Amino acid sequence: MNSMIGKLVATAALGALSLSALAQDAVNVRFSWKMKGEYGPLYMAQEEGLYAKEKLAVRMGEGAGAQAALGALLQGQEDVVILPAIFALTAISKGMPVKLIALYHPKTPIGIISFPDKPVKVPKDLEGKSIAHSVGETGTSYLDVFCKINSVDCSKINKVQVNAQSRMPQFLQKQVDLVSVYANNDLPLIEAQTKQKFVVLDMTQYGFAVPGLAAVTSDALIASKPDVLKRWLKATGQGVADMKKNNDAATKAMIKNWSGAPDAAIVATQVKVTADSIPVSAGKPIGWIDEKVVTDALELLKSAGEIDAPKPLPTYYTNSLLGG
Repeated sequence: MNSMIGKLVATAALGALSLSALAQDAVNVRFSWKMKGEYGPLYMAQEEGLYAKEKLAVRMGEGAGAQAALGALLQGQEDVVILPAIFALTAISKGMPVKLIALYHPKTPIGIISFPDKPVKVPKDLEGKSIAHSVGETGTSYLDVFCKINSVDCSKINKVQVNAQSRMPQFLQKQVDLVSVYANNDLPLIEAQTKQKFVVLDMTQYGFAVPGLAAVTSDALIASKPDVLKRWLKATGQGVADMKKNNDAATKAMIKNWSGAPDAAIVATQVKVTADSIPVSAGKPIGWIDEKVVTDALELLKSAGEIDAPKPLPTYYTNSLLGG
């Protein structure tokens, strides 16, 4: 008799677990690239149980480029893609039915680095130097615009085109004078590996505003799953806020989920610079998209010849899922 009661209790418990699992909405999130500290807010939200609290079962995975990630989104394999906003704006301009639903980095933390014996400290120092460039690479793709803003003669800068994997080796071997880096991802890693402090020209301090870290989904999912997306954004926004308060916890969350992660000190720096670059505005939820940021970015793309006439602004983004 006791055995039968035990079996009934076990069966009931399994049934309750199944119902609990069914009550969670699945959200598939794809990054546009490999693991890096930039994804700290999402893993912070996951490890703190913020997604579970919103009744979400979130699966996150690495990517192999913005185009592949956006393609998977349109094919229904993903619900949200995390990528640099500038790539999404380009894709939308070319007719892709997706939208920005949160923008965490209105200004990508990007810089140009040089060796101390041939330093580039201000934009004018770029003249007479060579810089590694690969197709689609943010820092040099819009270098002409950066030059124009800062009265630099771009014809005096030698852009050496190489494949993406060769950019850093060419710089470290001093075959080129300069290379652009993401201050929150590349720079901490490179300085740790080379044990070299580079001279950094912070492009954002000189008017270079390229929107970066963003969440993107399809127009179809905005229509069919708005509540799920709202809950995901709420939990992720809280993940950002918590990451800003507790760098150590966010670092541990990243390392726990990052197979082959670099040294903890490197990850901690990546997480901190990422967090510091996410603005918090009074009265606005984290991730709020400023109309001017989108307008300026579209003008940047147009001036660089990457798009023709921009589409109406509501085509590119919505703040409707972020709450008040």
